[in-house]
Amino acid sequence: MNILDQFKLDGKTALVTGCRRGIGRAYAQALAEAGADIVGVSLTLQPGSEVEQDVVALGRTFRGYACDFADRESLYAFIARVKAECPPIDILVNNAGTIFRKAAVDYPDDKWDEVIETNLNAQFILAREFGRDMLARGRGKIIFTASLMTFQGGITIPSYAASKGGIGQLVMALSNEWAGKGVNVNAIAPGYIVTDLTDALRHDPTRSEQILARIPAGRWGTPEDFKGAVVFLASDASNYVSGITLIVDGGWMGR
Repeated sequence: MNILDQFKLDGKTALVTGCRRGIGRAYAQALAEAGADIVGVSLTLQPGSEVEQDVVALGRTFRGYACDFADRESLYAFIARVKAECPPIDILVNNAGTIFRKAAVDYPDDKWDEVIETNLNAQFILAREFGRDMLARGRGKIIFTASLMTFQGGITIPSYAASKGGIGQLVMALSNEWAGKGVNVNAIAPGYIVTDLTDALRHDPTRSEQILARIPAGRWGTPEDFKGAVVFLASDASNYVSGITLIVDGGWMGR
């Protein structure tokens, strides 16, 4: 097969969580550009959303859902609807996430639980439920959004760091069980990217300057920087790649 043909996703259906904005929206755009139809979900996704318009303009279908991943009952109801209403999911992109900043000594239980439920527990349940179907078909791609906090502890984000550290381990654990059965499980770890999650950092003059000084690329990343990575991991071009966390950070982790 021609190498460029290996990156094509024609006839595939991709489920992208956290698709309404930022990196998730860029993931959905990229997968649609490569030929996939998109099932998108976010906490507050509305009909006619910008991401839906992006996908439809590319000639692909878009099915949108709203779901609170911190609510276990809502999560299972969403999974049931997708399985009943959509084509089989060939590509699962577990991108939805949340963050809450507070010193560890004052960190409230409810916020700890909310972040862990959204960022780790829901991600495992989605991977298990859709991964089961992929295993039955003998093929599939699962891609998690990890973080630099998969490798570092961060400051005043203990639940976020714990959840993203867990994602890194989960990717390897699932890969160990599923790689030999045709299902590739990997993650993408964004560096410091211009999104809503980094708004507080970018508007802190001291921290923003410190962060930028350490990035060899000399700039904050943008959601568009992730299009190539997600298409690679979703496509046949990565069939022998499993259990990795691909870092997209402008060189941060090399410093």
